[in-house]
Amino acid sequence: MRNEGLGSWPARRARKTPHRTALLSGGQRTDYRTLYARTTRLAHALRARGIRRGDRVGYLGPNHPAYLETLFAAGVLGAVFVPLNTRLAGPEIAYQLADSGAKALLYGPSHAGLVAGLPGTSDVRTYVEVGPEYEELLTAAADDPIDEPVGPDDTCIIMYTSGTTGRPKGAMLTHANLTWNALNVLVDTDLIADERALVSAPLFHTAGLNMLALPVLLKGGTCVLVESFDPAATLDLIEEHRITFMFGVPTMFDQVARHPRWPDADLSSLRILTCGGSPVSTPLIARYQERGLTFLQGYGMTEASPGTLFLDAEHAVDKAGSAGVPHFFSDVRVVRPDLTPVDVGETGEVMVRGPHVMPGYWGLPEETAASFAEGWFRSGDAARVDEDGYVFIVDRLKDMIISGGENIYPAEIEDELLTHPDIVECAVIGVPDDKWGEVPRAVVVPREGAVLDPDDVLASLAGRLAKYKLPKSVVVADELPRTASGKLLKARVRKRYGAPDSQLRKAT
Repeated sequence: MRNEGLGSWPARRARKTPHRTALLSGGQRTDYRTLYARTTRLAHALRARGIRRGDRVGYLGPNHPAYLETLFAAGVLGAVFVPLNTRLAGPEIAYQLADSGAKALLYGPSHAGLVAGLPGTSDVRTYVEVGPEYEELLTAAADDPIDEPVGPDDTCIIMYTSGTTGRPKGAMLTHANLTWNALNVLVDTDLIADERALVSAPLFHTAGLNMLALPVLLKGGTCVLVESFDPAATLDLIEEHRITFMFGVPTMFDQVARHPRWPDADLSSLRILTCGGSPVSTPLIARYQERGLTFLQGYGMTEASPGTLFLDAEHAVDKAGSAGVPHFFSDVRVVRPDLTPVDVGETGEVMVRGPHVMPGYWGLPEETAASFAEGWFRSGDAARVDEDGYVFIVDRLKDMIISGGENIYPAEIEDELLTHPDIVECAVIGVPDDKWGEVPRAVVVPREGAVLDPDDVLASLAGRLAKYKLPKSVVVADELPRTASGKLLKARVRKRYGAPDSQLRKAT
């Protein structure tokens, strides 16, 4: 087999465990033999439409077996898979298609209207809607094996960053990047062949695809694909399919834990719960520990495929709040602006190096060069390291508030706010202040049925934080803007709620 990339995985799995279930979706069961056959047919169909080595193939739609079939089929041909965020607007999708130079686009029926309205200025020449058209395409295609030579360093995926500031950039992830990341997951979470993973996090997000689905499929387990996350359905699916492995961002796990069925739900099958995407609050960790569940935290970034730091089960309690230590095949250091290592307890920038780190951004050599220093990728995240080498992510460096010369990290304040029984979400931002330069402001979302008084919220923080860290104002909001993967969009929070008090009062 000359294919050393992800495109060979279905064939390699089919020869080892052909009858084991690879995918479950809406009552449809796909074993590894069938996954290999369908992937091969799709690769033939794409090649018949002119897709060759290095060409980009886009996918737009919710979690579905065709999503993974398209990824693997692109890999069979040595083409590059481009997963597209389903929550983006038409112009944003058009930008990513044009930027990547995609020649084919497969899409779910839910996005047919959006695709129909895309401008015809991109390089896309092949459009395939998942459904009857997709199935007819596979039925008519050849099924003989394709053995295109694909190397570990060939680009496998162009995955666009969340785009929280400016235009999203396409991280080029190689076959080796994704394989080493999957190996890190297998080593550090002890996945077994009988794993049954609930994949409700979107596959266009690096964690849902690379930290959950791909490692499980590499090991030969089963992925239960869900089109969208719902807390009640999550509890049902855990019981119905005896789910053993889940990944989610904190907001997903928080919604599950707040559901009325949470205290009595049968969670006995759950073995691995991993969480990432943003800092995890101490109260959320405690709620899962109360149910006897080991709540594992991780930290990563799209550019690192994404796994970077991981807190294992053995230290989940005594190092609660930490993102852990580097994954097995990963190196991390926390540095000062001059790139020298920080002392214990000192805040610095996280830098990462390893075989899972991307070679660069698609078509952006200058941005790529600026993102690396001495061979290490610069994350832009602030962290501290304790005496045992465990890393505590503090915040984004760009989100740090400088008030009267003191550095304030919003995540620390947010963690305290979330202990308030009537606050379900919050964000802390800096707002202009004549005396201090800028001061913290808390934007809070009340739980359903609760009424929050800003003065009471401020009073609840008294004595728990240094005075200079205390928010000087509180805004009560119905919701906070987030990306499709659940990341808080701090830039939008600042734009909406960051005006001086007088302007804010006029705006609201």
